[in-house]
Amino acid sequence: MKSLAIIPARGGSKRIPRKNIKNFLGKPIIAYSIEAALKSNLFDEVMVSTDDEEIADIARNYGAAVPFFRSEPNSNDFASLNDVLEEVKTQYAQHNRYFETGCCILPTAPFISAASITEAYALLINGGFDSIRPIVKYEYPIQRALRLIDGRVEMIVQENYKMRSQDFEEAYHDAGQFYWFKMETLLKSTNRGGIEINSFETQDIDSIEDWMLAEKKYLLLETKSL
Repeated sequence: MKSLAIIPARGGSKRIPRKNIKNFLGKPIIAYSIEAALKSNLFDEVMVSTDDEEIADIARNYGAAVPFFRSEPNSNDFASLNDVLEEVKTQYAQHNRYFETGCCILPTAPFISAASITEAYALLINGGFDSIRPIVKYEYPIQRALRLIDGRVEMIVQENYKMRSQDFEEAYHDAGQFYWFKMETLLKSTNRGGIEINSFETQDIDSIEDWMLAEKKYLLLETKSL
């Protein structure tokens, strides 16, 4: 069964300039995604979808392929992830190259591991799902969420006020690292599965403060593993 790793990394990034190749503890952050994909030994090809020459050069230096560049319509802020995956699938098909499964690996996911990629792949193949993603448990019950209006605080769901925390259903959020999928459906199917990862092994990186926190968490994890 042929598998393709797709790392989407366009050049534009407004909140953190050149985010996808910014130095993260000694190497471009995209390198972590490329290296984890290669280390898993699950892919016939690890490719980077980009519109940027510098990103392409860095990707190739770390062992990824850049067989073609992303189109302009799929390089703006309005293109969805599925649009990008569809374009990659079409481009490969035009060269008579086909894959049964794919994994979209985000370029700013330094905590990603070959082990989690492998675990999710096994669930995709054996679990009867069309796509698999890593998820993280919310540390505080979302059923107790608050809203703030003109300085006034109130619960969004008032009837949850008197309920005990342990009585709420556990809730999870997308870890934002990777998405395995069957190439036939890409990410359009609602038949989705998930593997749970620890909250300390993921970090949204949308600001410089997020970036600094991610580096500190990464260093702590490295120390813990020694």
